[in-house]
Amino acid sequence: MDKAFIFDMDGVIINSEPMHEKIELSVAAEQGIELEDDNLEKYVGMRSRDMWESIIAERNFKVDVNVILNVAEQRKVQYIDTHDIEPIEGIKDLLEHLSKLRYRIALASSSSKPFIEAVLNKFEITHFFEEIVSGDDIKEGKPAPDIYLEVARRLGINPGSCLVLEDSENGVKAGNTAGMKTIGFTNPESGNMNLSEAKNIVKSIHDVLKLI
Repeated sequence: MDKAFIFDMDGVIINSEPMHEKIELSVAAEQGIELEDDNLEKYVGMRSRDMWESIIAERNFKVDVNVILNVAEQRKVQYIDTHDIEPIEGIKDLLEHLSKLRYRIALASSSSKPFIEAVLNKFEITHFFEEIVSGDDIKEGKPAPDIYLEVARRLGINPGSCLVLEDSENGVKAGNTAGMKTIGFTNPESGNMNLSEAKNIVKSIHDVLKLI
């Protein structure tokens, strides 16, 4: 029977949540939107568009969300391209181990396609992923299950045969609702996340190896 392992990216493959927050807050400030850092924690795992549309609507800000998103995306890709960054410890070992066990490996990230490509190319791990689905590819972002169901559809595999590795509450909810088995990765860089709904919780990527 086919079995699949689906990775989230931000906070799982790369410690990028602080970078996302810093750049997006900076761009928003340039557009006249001042926010406290901790106001964004509840949005971890969600698409940036969904986050900003929610914030703008809640506070009645007069700003074009596309301006924030486009400028932020350019700066994020540039950051990845120009900084010495390594993947989260254990990721390459896990990918190689899954490949040897003949898992079908995929990625389901709320980030944009250009940012995903920049990260995977930087770490030279693109070849491990049979399917890559971004937040741009689906109608409803996490915590809705759309992105994980789309991965399963592209792989032609039953969602119940999929393992999901997530670092956020929104991501765990998305995987669970899709009918997949979720593994919550406790990453302090992603904030104080409630991962209690995950089937298993790990404190390091190396611990995932014990579950497969």
